Amino acid sequence: MLDIVTFSEIIVSVRTQSVTVKEKIKNLTHRLRNYRVYHRYLGLILGLLVLVSSITGVLLGWKKNVDTLQPPLIEGQTPDLTQWISLADMSTVAYTALDSAVQVKNNPIDRIEARPEKGMVKVLFSEGYWEVQLDGSTGKVLSVARRHSDWIEQIHDGSIIGDLFKLITMNVLGLGLLIISFTGFFLWFYPRKIRQIKKEDKS
Repeated sequence: MLDIVTFSEIIVSVRTQSVTVKEKIKNLTHRLRNYRVYHRYLGLILGLLVLVSSITGVLLGWKKNVDTLQPPLIEGQTPDLTQWISLADMSTVAYTALDSAVQVKNNPIDRIEARPEKGMVKVLFSEGYWEVQLDGSTGKVLSVARRHSDWIEQIHDGSIIGDLFKLITMNVLGLGLLIISFTGFFLWFYPRKIRQIKKEDKS
């Protein structure tokens, strides 16, 4: 009678263990499916952002070497700042040069960048990505050109749409890469865990 009870207990124990193993595998498989969905769709979004960021990043890396991306610096006569004309005069000359060259009026100046070692200044305008280079001492117009690297940089960081969009995309990219690394780990780990459980169950 004792042997029959013991045998019955063994059968029940084996069945219980089998159910437990199946439940473990079922739970892991369910998690694996969920992580695979998260990984796939998040990967598509991040892939698009990384693609845009990569292409624009390559272009920005070449901006100093490709004149079309950013106008080359043209040297002025002297680096001696005491001989340079005033900022007000530079602004007036730049406005006139832009109007004469491309018929653009009432375009506000964004900033004036001085290059004393080159003897010149760059007057950058707020609209149209225009740049006027002037000789710092004489005010002579050295070049009038569009800075394509500026709008490429705005696409690169998302600011071409707005500062809020830039903040959102940078956070999505950063946090998304962390999440996709997390899900990627479990896409690798769970199949190994399932195989291990099945192997232990057979043995």
